[in-house]
Amino acid sequence: MSWLFGVNKGPKGESPGSMLPLPPTPGGDGGGDRTGGGGDRHAPKDKWSNFDPTGLERAAKAARELEHSRHAKEALSLAQMQEQTLQQEQQLKVKEYEVALEQLRNEQIRSQGEERRKTLNEETRQHQARAQYQDKLARQRYDDQLRQQQLLNEENLRKQEESVQKQEAIRRATVEREMDLRHKNEMLRIEAETRAKAKAERENADVIREQIRLKASEHRQTVLEALKTAGTLFGEGFRAFITDWDKVTATAAGLTLLAVGVYTAKNATAVAGRYIEARLGKPSLIGKRLASKPQDALEGVVLSPKLEERVRDIAIATRNTKKNKSLYRNILMYGPPGTGKTLFAKKLAMHSGMDYAIMTGGDVAPMGREGVTAMHKVFDWANTSRRGLLLFVDEADAFLRKRATEKISEDLRATLNAFLHRTGQHSNKFMLVLASNQPEQFDWAINDRIDEMVNFDLPQLAERERLVRMYFDKYVLKPATEGKQRLKLAQFDYGKKCSEVARLTEGMSGREISQLAVAWQALAYASEDGVLTEAMMDARLKDTIQQHQQKMQWLSPDGPEGGRSQPAPAVQESLA
Repeated sequence: MSWLFGVNKGPKGESPGSMLPLPPTPGGDGGGDRTGGGGDRHAPKDKWSNFDPTGLERAAKAARELEHSRHAKEALSLAQMQEQTLQQEQQLKVKEYEVALEQLRNEQIRSQGEERRKTLNEETRQHQARAQYQDKLARQRYDDQLRQQQLLNEENLRKQEESVQKQEAIRRATVEREMDLRHKNEMLRIEAETRAKAKAERENADVIREQIRLKASEHRQTVLEALKTAGTLFGEGFRAFITDWDKVTATAAGLTLLAVGVYTAKNATAVAGRYIEARLGKPSLIGKRLASKPQDALEGVVLSPKLEERVRDIAIATRNTKKNKSLYRNILMYGPPGTGKTLFAKKLAMHSGMDYAIMTGGDVAPMGREGVTAMHKVFDWANTSRRGLLLFVDEADAFLRKRATEKISEDLRATLNAFLHRTGQHSNKFMLVLASNQPEQFDWAINDRIDEMVNFDLPQLAERERLVRMYFDKYVLKPATEGKQRLKLAQFDYGKKCSEVARLTEGMSGREISQLAVAWQALAYASEDGVLTEAMMDARLKDTIQQHQQKMQWLSPDGPEGGRSQPAPAVQESLA
């Protein structure tokens, strides 16, 4: 217990206080001056001169009393517990310090991640800005190239027109001179021949009459002898034939066999014709059949990036299916009209190397009772394709409607059942591609046979700009630059005009945009000088927008009584 108070015992248990030198007391033993003098007051004191051992003695005494006390063990246990508590507190402080270090490390990691994210965002922003700037430069280069190409083409066209006019004038003068000389020579030749012929006829009139008389006499004698000889031969042959019964029997048998052969050949030809028609001929329901050529599936097709990725996957899968001679998958393409469904079906057949055939749903209903037979002929013919057939059914909802409705006739119901029977299993001979603007009218069994549905929606701003530029280049710019047609373009910013048209044609389909470009071409052809100006394009664009809004009004539930819709303020301001 002595360590509790910071006091150690000596070797024999005595208190260390007894071992410490005590300061000298006045008048005590050994309390004189260490120098032996009379107590020089000015002598230096040692380090124990001011030490008071009273407190130490009391502590030693208390330690001895506590050691002999009956509570010594409890005090020792209490001291150990205090020591353990101090150690636990120290460990707790160490753990808190470690937690603080870990939090500091996590904070550093989070700060680094935040800095990295900010850096990535800044890099992404810079990349986007760089891409936009490069796209802007590309558009400017494209527009500059168009303007330069147009100027060069106009100059070349002007020079060609001048050269052609000069050559045409020279050629016309040469042709007129040649025609004049030829006419004079021909008249002189005819006049000379006529005079010579008339003179010869006058001089040889007697000889000519004698020759005619001799020829007529010889011809009459020849005809009489031929008739006499033929009569003699026919009479002798008929007499010999009648008298010989073997010849008569053989002739009758030959005629009989000839009749049987003609009848058999006629029936065999009819059977063979029906077989060839069933196997090789085109069925009556097939409106068009094209031999496919290898081509990119999206060449000339403008779709959104997400839809392009999906249809390209379909095209690649179809092509690989044909190579591996596996089972084709049936596809449904639905969406508003004019969004590229028929065009993609044709490109899909060309890309995959398959034959392409079109069947229109509206041709099935008028066939009546013959619809079932015609439907079987279609699929029998499809199964004979060696390259694989892509059977495209346009406006499929016209005859693939729900059978539970009362609007469908019994003949059309039977034709639909025949179609369902022939398409119940996947085939490696033909692929079924359906196109519809109203897929909700399909019979449930038709929906069950569809493996993939693709929605062709109306083009957005980026797709409309691509469409406008493509059709403007196809129907206006290229005919104007080639110089083969009577069409010219006025000077204005073509790229800016295409972007403006794409912005104003919101809600229009690709077919409507192509019709707008064809209308621009027709305006140039209808003008006196054949020049298409920006004002003419704006006027036709305004008319097209009004027509589109009228069509949308017809499709609205309110109908035409809902009031004539007007263009948006931005459209009116741009077209003003």
